Amino acid sequence: MTPEARMAIFRRLQKANPRPKTELVYRSTFQLLVTVILSAQATDVSVNKATGPLFKVANTPEGLLKLGETELKKYIRTIGLYNTKAKNILRTCRILLDEYGGEVPSDRKALEALPGVGRKTANIVLNIAFGMPTIAVDTHVFRVGNRTGLAPGKTPRAVEDQLVACTPKRFQRDAHHWLILHGRHVCKARQPDCPNCVIAAYCEYPHKTPPADAG
Repeated sequence: MTPEARMAIFRRLQKANPRPKTELVYRSTFQLLVTVILSAQATDVSVNKATGPLFKVANTPEGLLKLGETELKKYIRTIGLYNTKAKNILRTCRILLDEYGGEVPSDRKALEALPGVGRKTANIVLNIAFGMPTIAVDTHVFRVGNRTGLAPGKTPRAVEDQLVACTPKRFQRDAHHWLILHGRHVCKARQPDCPNCVIAAYCEYPHKTPPADAG
């Protein structure tokens, strides 16, 4: 894909959604961190349904530790891998209190050292909470990067590195949001909605779906 095509793609995504944001609901950097940990292998909708009631009773590291593992699991049991996630969240809360005064660190290495936090989660927190031009690659971004030809790669890290290298700096802050939302709502896994895709003219996918009334 040419630099001109990439520029056109991001311009169109920006025009369609000038101020993209995550679909996770949160009110603090700590709440964002918790929601992102919970969102691994789960939908944002399911996470929001669980954290809405949870954050009403406990929304700080101290509050979650006081709540305890058994009670925390009651709030998040509808989310996949909730047993492991509950343990990781509480361990993270303890580390935040003991080492960072209860605040979420803005350093990648420190974030990735927290239980339940990998590179993708760190990228999301760094981007949303601290305004860094990181690009997190989840299943949606991985699919869009490969399917469109925007940033092909065999691994999430390969796609991330490609995106960071080829995304114009002016778009890097919002690129993650545009691509994940595009993959979630338009460039879907089973059947992409090519007829209603704003970047279809520049997409290199050879099997675009035709309009419903075609043929």
